[in-house]
Amino acid sequence: MNEVLMGFARALTFINLIASILSVGVGILIGALPGLSAAMGVALLIPITFGMPKDTALITLVGVYCGAIFGGSITAILIRTPGTPAAAATAIDGYELTKQGKAGKALATATIASFIGGILSAISLYLFSPVLAKLALRFGPIEYFWLSIFGLTIIAGVSSKSMIKGLLSGALGLLLSTIGMDPMLGRPRFTFGQPALLSGVPFTAALIGLFSMSQVLILAENKIREVGEMVKVDDKIMLSKEELKEILPTCLRSTVIGNIVGILPGAGASIAAFMGYNEAKRFSKKKELFGKGSIEAVAASEAANNAVTGGSLIPTLTLGIPGESVTAVMLGGLLIQGLQPGPDLFTTNAHITYTLFAGFVIVNIFMLIEGLYGCMLFAKISKVSDRILIPIIFALSVVGSYAISNSVQDVFVMFVFGIIGYFVVKFEMNPAAIVLALILGPIGETGLRRTLIMKHGDIGSLFTGTITWVLIGLSLFSLFSPYIMEKLQKRGEEKADLSLEN
Repeated sequence: MNEVLMGFARALTFINLIASILSVGVGILIGALPGLSAAMGVALLIPITFGMPKDTALITLVGVYCGAIFGGSITAILIRTPGTPAAAATAIDGYELTKQGKAGKALATATIASFIGGILSAISLYLFSPVLAKLALRFGPIEYFWLSIFGLTIIAGVSSKSMIKGLLSGALGLLLSTIGMDPMLGRPRFTFGQPALLSGVPFTAALIGLFSMSQVLILAENKIREVGEMVKVDDKIMLSKEELKEILPTCLRSTVIGNIVGILPGAGASIAAFMGYNEAKRFSKKKELFGKGSIEAVAASEAANNAVTGGSLIPTLTLGIPGESVTAVMLGGLLIQGLQPGPDLFTTNAHITYTLFAGFVIVNIFMLIEGLYGCMLFAKISKVSDRILIPIIFALSVVGSYAISNSVQDVFVMFVFGIIGYFVVKFEMNPAAIVLALILGPIGETGLRRTLIMKHGDIGSLFTGTITWVLIGLSLFSLFSPYIMEKLQKRGEEKADLSLEN
């Protein structure tokens, strides 16, 4: 308790407060710009932190991390262009709310849910770091295989209209995820002789194409909106008490999901957001609004992806195993500062670690303040006419794709995925399912093949272990639950009709 209080005392010093405020602002801006990921923002700031005190440097990096994960929701909501991959799920309902003139409400929901997810994930940092880190150690190749299967069953849940089209979208994503070097044999697959594809499909370029360039093509196809026909943002940039009560259970559920996913190395905020979205839809009393503009959906994905920030720091700090790409970059920042992840961070360097934890809490508070006060400014983006919006999104998509690795090939990949995304929307398929399969495909394939190699091809080895059977059970439940819930709903409606007749 002494270290916790001293950590807050050090985090509340003038220099650390300034670092928190500025880093969150920078993070939000980076996250809101398509193509500039949280990992890129943290990487760009590491050289700037060289001359800072260790605790200030780490708070700065965490501020950019948290701000960027939230910032990705801004453009996802306003122009259906996720600033970061973690905001892909938010774009589904956030943009629908914007089209209804509720951009302010959607942004306020994202801000509040992000704060709840982030601030509650700090509890796991303080209380469960050693225990939860041990859980991640128990995940071997077989567990990661079944984790990916569980994630793929979520495709059925995120498919708002047709499960078949959702599964087809997932199959397309899995097919695209096989492009690149074979993970076991090191041989090129489906690269068509292009060296740029040897490391697989550039994920961020693909995401920008599916969600941003496809939107450019659809907007260009429609009649250009005149100034008088702009989307109006008449709603208040705040939620009512009833709406807060409505999203609170969803935020708490998504926070738990985000924490667990964050602890599992390699899973990341994108998977957490889709899992949170799926579970929110499963438990919601207003399922019909999902995909058409639901504040529950926005809250679910944002609470989950921001809860990952705290969860992913746990294996990074205690084991030196990055929870996702951003914490992999932060691990480099730790080492540069002369800090070795492991027990020493909680003994010899405990004063720095607990200052970082306190800074994490403060950063999330500033994220809430800056997000709510900046919402009015951010909402103005939705008032821009399409004749201005189309070239801006086009330019951001091209620049963002090129900026990833300064490669023209990434821009070509983005254009290809833009065309794919256009036809995916036209055929009412699910671009989110493609993204989810692109993420999970390599994880599942690597886990499956490693398990079979270690067990000499024994198929039965895929069904051993307690964690394995838990994940199998969750996968079956996730796959069949839409049918079960639909039948239960129909039965409830029938009972209601009978009671009315009597």
